[in-house]
Amino acid sequence: MRGGVGIRYGVLVLMTAMILVPFIGIILAALHPPGAQLDGLSIPDRWSWENFALAWERGNFTALMRSSLLIAVCVVPLSVVLATLAAYGLAILKVWGHRTLSFGFVLGLTLPIEVIVVALYFNLREVGLTNSYTGIILAEAALFMPFGVYWMQTHFSNVPGELVEAARIDGARDLIVLARVLLPISWPAITTLSVLYFMWSWNQFMLVLVMMQDPDRRTAPGGLGLFVGQYTTDIPLLAAACLIVIAPIVVVYLIFQRSFVNGITQGAIKG
Repeated sequence: MRGGVGIRYGVLVLMTAMILVPFIGIILAALHPPGAQLDGLSIPDRWSWENFALAWERGNFTALMRSSLLIAVCVVPLSVVLATLAAYGLAILKVWGHRTLSFGFVLGLTLPIEVIVVALYFNLREVGLTNSYTGIILAEAALFMPFGVYWMQTHFSNVPGELVEAARIDGARDLIVLARVLLPISWPAITTLSVLYFMWSWNQFMLVLVMMQDPDRRTAPGGLGLFVGQYTTDIPLLAAACLIVIAPIVVVYLIFQRSFVNGITQGAIKG
């Protein structure tokens, strides 16, 4: 028993080191003087915080971060609301064809964006939604929907049926059951889904690269790709730009860490 616990802790420590060591390396690289040649992990002789200001200015991150934030702020609530309503209909209301629809959403989980991005571009171009925030927001919401429906459907399926039946006996209609009975006990699952959606929307690269031709309206990851091409040899500047791009994700995770972990844990236990 003790040996098994030791092995588990050893694996966790190893995985933690595999994640933290590269991250620490990026931080140290960003603090070296601009243009410095780096060889592995090394502590800078002089802490060069100006790399972040230089990277922000040269990469035009003011516009890029604004675009990323606008898209994510619109995608997350839209996707969460639609996924919750669809999952409620499939898991609780048992709408006609709910098994087939559920299977269709599961199949959607296996569909990579690389397969559909070209066809999606031509379809959106026909209705004038390329090179626009609206097109990207709608496309991301649709792409994220299969996982969201599956996630919320699994959560609703584990809710005791007696709660729903008791509310219906009291005369509550379907939307009242959802709003006053299910949602109050579903916040960990909804928070987890929202954090995941934010991360996926923020990190979306290929879709934005194809749909948005205006460089100033692309998102931070897309701008980072162009930045890497321009400053390939300036490792400290590249490291600073990478930290700028991933900072919002880290902040969001730290803010919602407890709810995120609770949602994941509940899903693992109930699943």
